[in-house]
Parts: sequence; structure tokens; C-alpha cells
Amino acid sequence: MFEYPQEFNQIVEKAKSFNRPWKVAVTGSDSENILKGVFAAQEAGFAEPILIGNFKKTKEMLDSLGLADRKYDFYPVTNNTSPVQYAIEMVRAKSADVLMRGNIQTRDFLLPIMNKSNHLLREGRLVTHINVMRMKEYPKLIAVSDCTLLVEPSLEQREEVIRNMVEALNHFGIRKPNIALLSLVEKPSFHMRDTVEAQTIVMHHNEEPIADCNLYGPITYDLIISKEAARLKHYDCEYCGDFDGIVVPNLLAGNLICKFWDAHLHGQGCGVLIGANVPVAISGRSESPEHAFLSLAGSIAMFS
Repeated sequence: MFEYPQEFNQIVEKAKSFNRPWKVAVTGSDSENILKGVFAAQEAGFAEPILIGNFKKTKEMLDSLGLADRKYDFYPVTNNTSPVQYAIEMVRAKSADVLMRGNIQTRDFLLPIMNKSNHLLREGRLVTHINVMRMKEYPKLIAVSDCTLLVEPSLEQREEVIRNMVEALNHFGIRKPNIALLSLVEKPSFHMRDTVEAQTIVMHHNEEPIADCNLYGPITYDLIISKEAARLKHYDCEYCGDFDGIVVPNLLAGNLICKFWDAHLHGQGCGVLIGANVPVAISGRSESPEHAFLSLAGSIAMFS
């Protein structure tokens, strides 16, 4: 079993609380770290692996990882068949419970899920992605959204991102989270659209709460993560160094933050999709087996 920060214990225990293991459809099963993660979840008692992909490549990988003797179901697919669509059909037939990204491009994984004809989307909700991480340099879990789906979110979409982030954090045991609207500067500037929108979003929240959270912005990265930065800059915000979530202005910012935390600060975390009516676990192909394991636990915890 993996070692992971104790802040994730509640999430893992919640995933284990269901009365049976969840059937996890791994799309594109020839992915080393994803295989390690899903079989660790099997060992923990909350997952039954269903592997969908190239049989030869997957079998060779299982042999090299010492996992060939584990219990799993396998469904080979040809180059003409989408492993994601195959997994979706299994979910709709109730032969699988969870969709998990394996060795497949993000776009190819998400497009079938977003296709309304597959009936996986919650009515009236924007689908967004959240990454929740823990680093030694920060005192608690902190989430970033959206780092996978929304390239340049509108003001209205960022408000939906806030709702989804708060919902996910509530499922993870974090009540009334402190949410920051990340910007390059901490004051509205007419030539930086996202700063003006951040101020507007906070005004909307103060008039009628978007979600049950403390919302602040626009605010810069250093002020979000450091009380000392706030002291040195004489910045009056009680949440500096104590934020639970960061809503980014665009996809590039979110993606860079998560990859920097992962590569340079050795952060551990999970990635999940919010707004679908089934658990969807997203872990990058270069991310750790622990990330895959925790992403699976996190996606299940939101439905347990």
C-alpha cells in the first residue's frame, strides 16, 4: 500500500465505506502508474479493476509490474473502437461504476463523457475538473480548478467552478472553505479582464452567496499561500496562507500550478471531475501511482 498525507485518510475511508467494491473501468489500460493505482485501490478494498485497451501491451505491463496474478476483468478493444465509449456503455449497462483515465489523451477521454447523447451529465450543471493537493510547504489540503476543461472560462462559468469546488470540498470533509480568485494583481485593472470579473464575482457573492464559502479576489498567488507575504505587503486579508481552494482565470494557470506543485514541491493529490452523474477519476499519465489511487478514492468519495 502507498503512503499518503493523513489529510486524505477521510477521503479514502469514505471510498471504502460502500457495501461493496466499485467496478472501475480503466480506459486505455496500458498505463504503468494507473495500473499501480487501481490495484492498490483493490488491495485497499474499494475497487474491482476492469481493464479496457490493448491486450498485448497491458499483459506485458502487468507481468513487468508483478500484477499478472491479481484478479481483474479484461476487455480488449481494437484501434477502431474507443475504449472510453466502450467503458461508458458498460457504465450505462451497470456493468461498471467508475470511469478512470488510463493511457489516453485528455481530449479523447473527456469528449465522449461530455457528449450529451451518453447521458452522463447532471442536468443544469457545468462539468469542471478539480485537483486537490497536499504539500509540506502548505498547512492543509488546497484545491485548484479548473485545470483540465475550461480554457478561458467566462464570469458565469467561474461562478459555476466555485459551486463545484465547494461541493467537492464538502464531500472531502471541508466545510465553508476559503476560496481565492487568482489574478496577476490584487486590484481590479480595466486592461486585465479577469481582475474586473473577480471583483464582480465577489460582489455577486456578497449580494447572494454563490456557495457556502468565504470568497476573496482578485488576489495574487503569493498572497494566497503565504501569511508572511501578506504581512510584508501590508495586505489585509485574514485568509492569506489559509485558503482551501484557488479558482484560476484560465486553463494554463491551473495546469502550471498543479504541475509545478507535483514536480518541484512533490505534492500529493487527486484529480476528479464534478458535474457528471457517475464517478470520473482523472490522473495524468506522468503522475504518480499515489495520485491515481487518490483520484480514484476522491471520485468515489463524492458518491459515497
